[in-house]
Amino acid sequence: MKAAELFDLSGEVALVTGASSGLGHRFAQVLAANGAACVLVARRAERLAELKTTIERGGGRAVAVAADVRDRAAMAAAFDAAEQAFGTATILINNAGVAHGGSALEIDEQEWRRVLSVDLDAVFFLAQEAARRMLAAGKRGAVVNIASILGFAAAKGTIAYATAKAGVVQLTKTLALELAFKGVRVNAIAPGYIATELTDVLPDQAREAILSGTPLGRLGEPADVARAVRFLVSDAAAFITGDVLAVDGGLGM
Repeated sequence: MKAAELFDLSGEVALVTGASSGLGHRFAQVLAANGAACVLVARRAERLAELKTTIERGGGRAVAVAADVRDRAAMAAAFDAAEQAFGTATILINNAGVAHGGSALEIDEQEWRRVLSVDLDAVFFLAQEAARRMLAAGKRGAVVNIASILGFAAAKGTIAYATAKAGVVQLTKTLALELAFKGVRVNAIAPGYIATELTDVLPDQAREAILSGTPLGRLGEPADVARAVRFLVSDAAAFITGDVLAVDGGLGM
């Protein structure tokens, strides 16, 4: 089989959260370019509309759904929109996430819950919803959760984010174990420091420290992570489940 056939996503329906910017924006473009019909989910409707237009101009298919991943009713409606437009979502990219700053002694309960509700709770409930619908429709599918290298290594000022991402790692492995025999693969990607809006605000000193500790000597690009997503949802990864793929330039070695 040729590589182009392995990575062809024609006939697949992909729901991508956090699609209005950063990694999610790139993920949707790459999935659409490889044949998947895309359901774009985020809170910023205007940005989603722009991405939908871009995908369609490139010959792809997409619908945009403005929703907060913490709103379970709204997310159920997003899956309904996928089914009405294209059919059952067979790919879920659990990308939406938030970060925070500040020490463990300073973070309050409201901020802790905000980060955990987006970065962990929503990841589980969306994966659960996607898997239930795939199985009800008799479909095989793939879930890719976006974790982080901070799910494996400690860093000051990241207590809620790192805890959530560590939870995503174990969630991925456990869910993969439960769903494997039903034909739904569940994997995760643990990005390192990627050049997005979040890293644009890093102080120069912090950026230099990251670069000096990264064996490949640069920040990652959204395309680096998008290629890993494309791999994990494709037939090239048909025998891979429960894995967490680090895309970090060697930072976590």
